[in-house]
Amino acid sequence: MKKKAEIISQLNEWGKQKIPFVFLIDFHGKIPLIFPLDEPQKQILWKIPGFSNEGELQQKAELKTWKATPVSFEKFNTGFNQVMWHIQNGDTYLLNFTQPTRIETNLSLEEIFQISSAPYKIYLKDKFVCFSPEPFVKIENGKIYSFPMKGTIDADIENAEQIILTDSKEIAEHNTIVDLIRNDLSLVAENVVVEKFRYLSHIQTNQKNLWQVSSKISGDLPKNFAENLGDILFALLPAGSISGAPKKKTLEIIEKTENYERGYYTGIFGIFDGNNLDSCVLIRYIENQNGQLIYKSGGGITFMSEAGKEYDELLEKVYVPII
Repeated sequence: MKKKAEIISQLNEWGKQKIPFVFLIDFHGKIPLIFPLDEPQKQILWKIPGFSNEGELQQKAELKTWKATPVSFEKFNTGFNQVMWHIQNGDTYLLNFTQPTRIETNLSLEEIFQISSAPYKIYLKDKFVCFSPEPFVKIENGKIYSFPMKGTIDADIENAEQIILTDSKEIAEHNTIVDLIRNDLSLVAENVVVEKFRYLSHIQTNQKNLWQVSSKISGDLPKNFAENLGDILFALLPAGSISGAPKKKTLEIIEKTENYERGYYTGIFGIFDGNNLDSCVLIRYIENQNGQLIYKSGGGITFMSEAGKEYDELLEKVYVPII
């Protein structure tokens, strides 16, 4: 396995030569996978806007069985209280706390990949499947864009749109993430601005319909950005929306409180086509752990968070998006 410095150097070189490539980077950046876009890959399938290697479906599978067994509220609450202690101590003011949920279904990971509907879909053979609604960064015509997603609500609740957009906790959490992402983009770009603030997108799932809240942030990259793609990507990792703020200290707290390995969950996946780049955050994610399927999910915790509501949000995100 290549070291981080070697991966960065490789990405920089391919960017400089305008060689199209695919990249898959885990949460800690310890087991990255990169390869040329035109190099056949049997172990990974993907579908993102404009690119896919999934092939034609012979027969579409059907989701018949879906049983989710999350961690108990008591266990969740233990971690939640630890996070709140750190918040009250001033160590962090926003932390994305995640936990595993055991899944029983009639489908394989590859079949879930086939039937799920999302802007970004990735399947790593016998490892995981991800159907992500959240872009990480896009690079188009020398500009970099980020679309942090914070805020989820059951769309069938009466006045759900108004509730999520006026909720003081959700507003504060979203403000924090937007500020964090603005600062992150400022490390690699100039003229960073929030183009669109707290807009809604709709997701239909096998469990319920959801509204999710995002913002759009952009900045201008230097003309030679392509030859520094590796440095740009790793300067922004891990994604602010699935870590928290301040990032460094918050990551230390995540390690102490979650008590499990995220792996590729909350890492990133993307494609550079030789000129532009598109990528996503690996959320809405199911992992194979020795034959047991584990769905990993969570949400942002602030000083205004309530354990019961945060636990409910973790459960709401355990779904497969199907049309």
